[in-house]
Amino acid sequence: QVQLVESGGGLVQAGGSLRLSCAASGRTFSAYAMGWFRQAPGKEREFVAAISRSGGNTYYADSVKARFTISRDNAKNTVYLQMNSLKPDDTAVYYCAAARSWGRVTHMDGYDYWGQGTQVTVSS
Repeated sequence: QVQLVESGGGLVQAGGSLRLSCAASGRTFSAYAMGWFRQAPGKEREFVAAISRSGGNTYYADSVKARFTISRDNAKNTVYLQMNSLKPDDTAVYYCAAARSWGRVTHMDGYDYWGQGTQVTVSS
């Protein structure tokens, strides 16, 4: 079983930046593809970004391309989401997730383990 814990959320003004971290337990972090999703109040959880096991491939939702960057440090069992040029529409709870295999990375059912989320609030 994989345990995931997000951190780094908070309050930031529009146009600002924030970096989220997701720390994973276990010795096999590098065996998992990782993704970030977000959920705003009253809305469905939506895909944000994904990264392959080695970090060589990334995939982003159109809404965050050129603003967000997903990365991972397998030696630290950690995946990151660097968020720049933040907008009020980015306000949501952000979740990290782990997948045993690459595929359906833009869908929630493509992932096997989930963190509890961290709140990001972007003020206007």
